[in-house]
Amino acid sequence: MTPPLAHFVSISKTYTMGQVEVRALREVSLEIHQGEMVAIMGASGSGKSTTLNVLGTLDRPTSGRYSLDGEPVEELDEEELAQLRNRKLGFVFQAFHLLPRETALANVELPMVYARVRPSLRRERARRALERVGLADRADHLPTQLSGGQQQRVSIARAIVNEPRMLLADEPTGALDSTNTRQIMELFCELHAQGMTVILVTHDPNVAAYASRVITFEDGRIVGDERTKNQGPARDRREGDVNELPGGGP
Repeated sequence: MTPPLAHFVSISKTYTMGQVEVRALREVSLEIHQGEMVAIMGASGSGKSTTLNVLGTLDRPTSGRYSLDGEPVEELDEEELAQLRNRKLGFVFQAFHLLPRETALANVELPMVYARVRPSLRRERARRALERVGLADRADHLPTQLSGGQQQRVSIARAIVNEPRMLLADEPTGALDSTNTRQIMELFCELHAQGMTVILVTHDPNVAAYASRVITFEDGRIVGDERTKNQGPARDRREGDVNELPGGGP
């Protein structure tokens, strides 16, 4: 069997808040393989966002071992972790985190600036990423000139521009209406169909239904891990082009 892309072994995470210790994760063991589309669910405080933060190396576990693409994460210093994130991980958040005074193209270029990619190649790759999410004609627009759904697609283009091994999304549809939620989830499904590993945190069972695997957390522990048959409406469009998504959506 192929080694897991992400591997937790007895991961625990404790936060100290004043004199109170909060155990966010309790000896969680988990394997995620290349090409999976995983939804992580649970009530507020269940540990789902902490899990995503540890997967993304944004948080270090208090104890346990985490290997990403075969590399022991706990052995890396902060600079090495930053390089690992830039090379192998893409992040999408509920708040789009776009630079308001920069164009869509410049926002997508940002991870490549940190990676010291030359400017001409940055622009070429950024344009391809925007085309991939159906926004080639919005490259020169500022975030304030884009709808919420379009802004989230720009953030997805930014997340995938370095071709990450794993795309991590924290409540990516939480700020969107139902029409834009469907479009964004179909886009995630298209990226998954193209071979990308997608992990998303959501409280919405309708969003989780797009995933091929649903992991449920409660009190810092995994209480459910189910492979689903319902893999979302975008699964019927594998032969379609992601650019069918309308650039001028709501």
